[in-house]
Amino acid sequence: MIEQSRLVTPVLGFAGFSGSGKTTLLEAVIPHLKSSGLRVGLMKHSHHDIEPDKPTKDSYRLRYAGSDQLLLATSKRHMLFFEYRDNEERDPQLRECLAQLDHSRLDIVLVEGFRNETLPKIEIHRPSYVKPTLFPHDPHIIAVAYDQKPDALDEFNLPSLDLNQPSDIAGFIKHWLANAPESEKYLAYELKL
Repeated sequence: MIEQSRLVTPVLGFAGFSGSGKTTLLEAVIPHLKSSGLRVGLMKHSHHDIEPDKPTKDSYRLRYAGSDQLLLATSKRHMLFFEYRDNEERDPQLRECLAQLDHSRLDIVLVEGFRNETLPKIEIHRPSYVKPTLFPHDPHIIAVAYDQKPDALDEFNLPSLDLNQPSDIAGFIKHWLANAPESEKYLAYELKL
């Protein structure tokens, strides 16, 4: 049964080109958010095939026996596997992935990747990587985190964040959570109940 779309948990993206340091930044920011008492969910988009299991493990054997979904549950964690066996390349859909999270246990969902999706985002930019900035073409970028200020940033009146100050970036996120309009913080998506 699918319930009507609901506004469940604030969602904030971290967008940038590969190698810009999104994962490294998130790894440094999350402990600051956690120390404030926030329950943080994270969704990471990858273009690589992943195999988080070993062939000798029961869960691996059961997945390869043909299960379409497998939930591996332990006292410490749950892992949910979805298998797409139709040999069709299937790019994950942000809203579908969001619906799979347990929102009753989260205060915010941070999204790494999905840079072309419509959601509020912090852009990660390093001019030394010689990649273009995203903010001039993406109205959903609400701040830019960088190690050297991009030239065009002043024209756009966006908050600028120092990549080397994860506590300040966490502070920006907490301020955004407390003050952003509801229409900016939430994405509507269907929850399967």
